[in-house]
Order: sequence, then C-alpha cells, then structure tokens
Amino acid sequence: PHRRWGAVTYRSSAASSLITAALLAWAAATPSFAQVELEVLPAQGNVFMIVGPGGNTTVQIGHEAVVVVDTQTTAASDDLLAAIGKLSSKPIRYIINTSADLEHTGGNEAVSRAGTYVRLIDTFDPRGSRSDAAIIAHVNVLERMSSPTGTQAPRAAGAWPSDTYFTEGWELFVNGEALQLIHVPTAHTDGDTIVFFRRSDVIATGDIYNTSRYPRFDSEKGGSVAGVIEGLNRVLDLAIPGENQEGGTVVIPGHGRLSDETEVANYRDMLTIVRDRIAAMIAAGMTLEQVQRAKPTSDYDGVYDEPNGWTAAMFVAAVYRDLSGGSR
Repeated sequence: PHRRWGAVTYRSSAASSLITAALLAWAAATPSFAQVELEVLPAQGNVFMIVGPGGNTTVQIGHEAVVVVDTQTTAASDDLLAAIGKLSSKPIRYIINTSADLEHTGGNEAVSRAGTYVRLIDTFDPRGSRSDAAIIAHVNVLERMSSPTGTQAPRAAGAWPSDTYFTEGWELFVNGEALQLIHVPTAHTDGDTIVFFRRSDVIATGDIYNTSRYPRFDSEKGGSVAGVIEGLNRVLDLAIPGENQEGGTVVIPGHGRLSDETEVANYRDMLTIVRDRIAAMIAAGMTLEQVQRAKPTSDYDGVYDEPNGWTAAMFVAAVYRDLSGGSR
C-alpha cells in the first residue's frame, strides 16, 4: 500500500529525532521488488500461479518435467527459479511465451539455461548441440524479439523462442496432460498465445485478460480492441463454470487474481460496452478530447483504472485511435 506523509513542522529536536528514526525503521521494513519472495498459489490440478512484479507465471508440474508459461522480468529470474524449485525438483523442459512483452519474457534466458531439453530421436536435430529448455511461442514473437531484417536485435539471442508455430494452434503432451496453445491474432499483440491445460482445466491467458487494469493493446505490434474481444471469447469457449456459475475452469490472467468463467465474461462485457460507447461518440463526430471528457469508462474506473500505470484516459485513447483508424 502507498503511504503518504503529511507536511508537519516539529519544534522539538527530540521529536524530530524520533520521527527520523521511525521513518528509517519503516523504510528498512518496506521490501523492494528484489527482496520480495514471489507468491505461489495453487490453481487447479497440476498447475500453479506464481505472482511477481512482472505479472503472473503459470507452472505445470508432474512426473516428467516442469512447464513454465511466461518468465517475469529479468530482475526476478533468480526468485522465479527458486519458487519453481520449491514446487518440483524435475527439470524445466518447456517455456511458453504468451507474447513478446519484456515483463513476460525477461527471464527467458535464465530460466531456459536452468532447464534441460529432451533431444529428438532423429538423425538431425535443428537445435544442434543446444541443451537448454525449449522456448515456445508464435512466430510473430520471435520476429519481434529477434532481427529478421538484419538490424540490431532488440533482445539477446538467448531469450529468443527456439520453437515457433505459425498455425492457429499447437499441442504438447507433458506430465500426462494435453496442452493446447491457441494463437489469437491482433489481440494484445499479433503474437498472443492462450495456453489450455486440459486435464487440470486451467487456462493461462497472458495479457488478453487482466483483473487489475483495462486491457492494453498495442496497434504498432498488431493489437486491436476487436482482437482482445475475440481472445476473451476464445477463453469463454474453453471455460466451463461450476455450480451457480462459480468455480469450474480456472483462468490465470496476465496480471491479477485467479478467475473463473463468470469473471472473464464480465470483463468481456465491460470491454464491449466501452467499445460501443466510444464507437457511437466517434460516429457523432466527437474528438478524442471530447470523448475523454465524457468519461465513457466512469462506471468501471473504480475497478480497472490504474492511476500509476495504464490509466483510463490511456485506455480510452487507445480504443479511440483503434476505432478511428488512428485519427483524432
């Protein structure tokens, strides 16, 4: 929680010393991200959620190996590996990236290096002598992290996906469980992947779904509001609620708390309503400034506005520019 210290004048030097000591003690007791132990929460079946400064990491454990979905930030790599080690002593075999975002791929190199790749029984292995854990993502993620045009790559080669797919989806079978990787084009970005753990009945959504902020999509990286809605609908196609629309399929968002089908449906409905409101304002000839003053998100801001991050105004501007083709 944020603390705010009021402006107070102290006349006594002794009182001032006491306040200074209290402030120093409070600062020493307030941990930084580097000191915070990541929170590990059971999701369902063999799947766990690890909460950290870069959002959520999904981990599947079992008798064979460990599967990791998203690797947090670079600074959190050691803490993430320590948290995974507490869940299982088996080697990390697969890393899956839901997008190319740094907050979800920053630990790729360290986590991959700590893992072990099971070599193909074949006369030719495209990996050569590489034995690190495989990093799997849609091919668009590789293109954004590497340098297909020969210019300086934005990310180190060790963090790049080693295994990519370019179809509508991909499948793995690990620890006696089928994993479906589903590509959602033009959503948060153009390389988004939803991961469905079928036996455990858990879905990792990446940043298509967030319980703590409005959806963030990047048009320069192929994202769109329509694509995010489509991605949420894909999650709803997979998710089955339990009794009275509670429980059932567990959904792990890119950021925020564990969710179920109803919460994803509410988020989808919110985004659809806001999209339609802004579309009507654009059709009425309103400028971006006029739309922002009208506050089309006002009834949702208490839940999803992120004052020190992705604000409601930023979200409205992104939707406005997406629907209006980038014009103001």
